[in-house]
Amino acid sequence: MFDWLQHIADWLVYDLLDLDQEQHLAEALNFFIYDTVKILILLVIVIFFMGIVNSYFPIDKVKNYLSRKKLYGLEYLMASLFGVVTPFCSCSSVPLFIGFVRGGIPLGVTFAFLITSPLVNEVAIGLFIGLFGIKTTLLYIISGVLLGTISGIILQNLKLEGYLTPWVKDILANAQKEQDLFKAEKQTFTQRLPIIWTEVLNILKGIVPYVIVGIAIGGIMHGYIPEGFFEKFMAKDNLFAVPLATILSVPMYSNASGILPIVQVLVSKGIPLGTAIAFMMGVVGLSLPEAMLLKKVMTLKLIAIFFSVVTLCIIISGYLFNIIL
Repeated sequence: MFDWLQHIADWLVYDLLDLDQEQHLAEALNFFIYDTVKILILLVIVIFFMGIVNSYFPIDKVKNYLSRKKLYGLEYLMASLFGVVTPFCSCSSVPLFIGFVRGGIPLGVTFAFLITSPLVNEVAIGLFIGLFGIKTTLLYIISGVLLGTISGIILQNLKLEGYLTPWVKDILANAQKEQDLFKAEKQTFTQRLPIIWTEVLNILKGIVPYVIVGIAIGGIMHGYIPEGFFEKFMAKDNLFAVPLATILSVPMYSNASGILPIVQVLVSKGIPLGTAIAFMMGVVGLSLPEAMLLKKVMTLKLIAIFFSVVTLCIIISGYLFNIIL
């Protein structure tokens, strides 16, 4: 989808700036240019789309529907399954987080989607089948969906709404006012567009600095962490290899398809598949750049709770993978 953008980034870094592809700076800069433009495009599309949705969706009805006890937790499973079929990376988490919460979707259900979406997607599934076979791929999909579902349920029961930042709370308050305005005036779609676009620009102004800083951190990690740095901590005979792999993955940044070739290399060098997958899940779902992005919408305490719950679930998944496979 973004192959054209990669060609532009390559031209800027390797041709226009004449940097050597083997240089750490060139790799980091290429990563930064490509991901910054890609994510800004995704941000505009996602925020604009969610603005349209939120202008029509009855917030109160959504809240009531997802709060019904007869769903028996299926809303978390549905959110995780929706995450599988959406091509969003962790850096799209801020606008998606805002859009879901503005739409009246409970925080835990939102977390279920945000956890699963970057971990499992159609590209990663295709690569997984080619690298590790259908059996391992099915286990990977099931574990990713369960990880999002269980984490979402746990986070919802912790009642964390009070730890959202004031910026998000203001957006939520304005969302209801906007919807009341749309209803009262019965505006056409064309009449709604200026209000929706103004909200898009307001949200972008608030989060773009965090996005750029987060991607910059990811670019530095991507370009300067030496190859093979983590392998000595993931040896097969190390009982604590899974939690160590998960914790060591936090400074890294990549999407699931980008980290899979590294997982294949780790497995080929004798590292257990569960340990390697725990590392992959940590890179995709617990990265330092993602924490930087989430700082705009979550307090530090909420980020710490969110990361702790997901870390625990990833570690358990890693051990289970090692036992099963």
